[in-house]
Amino acid sequence: MSLLQGKTAIITGASRGIGKGIAIEFAKQGANIAFTYLSSDQKAKELEQELSAFGINAKGFKSDASIFDSAQVLADDVMKEFRSIDVLVNNAGITKDNLLMRMGEEDFDRVMEINLKSVFNLTKAVLRPMLKQRSGSIINMSSVVGVKGNAGQANYAASKAGMIGFTKSTALELGSRNIRCNAIAPGFIETEMTASLDPAIVKGWTDSIPLKRGGSTQDIANASLFLASDMSTYISGQVLNVCGGMLT
Repeated sequence: MSLLQGKTAIITGASRGIGKGIAIEFAKQGANIAFTYLSSDQKAKELEQELSAFGINAKGFKSDASIFDSAQVLADDVMKEFRSIDVLVNNAGITKDNLLMRMGEEDFDRVMEINLKSVFNLTKAVLRPMLKQRSGSIINMSSVVGVKGNAGQANYAASKAGMIGFTKSTALELGSRNIRCNAIAPGFIETEMTASLDPAIVKGWTDSIPLKRGGSTQDIANASLFLASDMSTYISGQVLNVCGGMLT
């Protein structure tokens, strides 16, 4: 059974890592995919082809969701192309880590723009079609760091904690229109970015996780699929920690 058959999903930051894993899983489950990217047109074209191989429609949009007007243009373009927006996954995010004493204003502002303001921009942009449909699932990619904090990541933690507050408020506002909003808080997830880290550092992290391993992008994709599908129609305003027991 295809859990997302006939639905259209917007996934931001899908050219690699967690976003790409979600896009692939959603495509396997029958969803048409509109994904955003910022850099490589070639990689976007390759992902379009990879997703289309599952028999769905896929299209990449070069778009910066941290810019309010760009988010609205994206939503309008997706509606023209796919005729509906059923799922939004706000996944795009960056880090600019530093101790607070050394963190510049620009690094704080940029992380907040990409990680948090983009969530406001795109959620607002998809409201009209979702309200018209009287259905929709919005999934915001937070982090365990947004739940518990982390030294050297004050900007990132603030953006991800803000996302959780935004998620809960949105769920309360839109629930009467059958629009759900939830957040996922990944723990240590092994991606292309973590592959370049010192193995000793990675071992130190995984040893502190009760399941004694890092998570995979598939773990996050599975959680996203659950929240996007009709398996979770009575779940809204929640934070799903996908962290191997790191947070209990």
